[in-house]
Amino acid sequence: MDPFFLVGVVMCAVSAVLCIGAGVLRRPPNDITILSIAAVELFLLAYAVGAVIRQLAGEPVLGEAWEFWGYLLTALLVPVGAFWWAILEKTRWSNFVLGAAGLTVFVMLFRMEQIWDGVAGL
Repeated sequence: MDPFFLVGVVMCAVSAVLCIGAGVLRRPPNDITILSIAAVELFLLAYAVGAVIRQLAGEPVLGEAWEFWGYLLTALLVPVGAFWWAILEKTRWSNFVLGAAGLTVFVMLFRMEQIWDGVAGL
């Protein structure tokens, strides 16, 4: 397993737990929940830079490269969309959207790891 993937799993899990927990406690989005999803976005940016460096260093994507980069670009948009949702709608439900974004990015990271390693899809 790629260390980047493991760091991403931890980041997404922590963000999802914080955000869903805040939603369950009926709290509106706050600095902690919004910053947790911002941390996921920063991780994804670092992941993208790492993926570019890995490719330039000669480590190819064993699956479909267009699919990997499509997942990555889409994953970069998910936290941004959730952030704007939380900023525009200051209800507890926004925390559930932020939590869903963390879970969605986790699933996308899992699939990107499969594509990079050449594992066939489900």
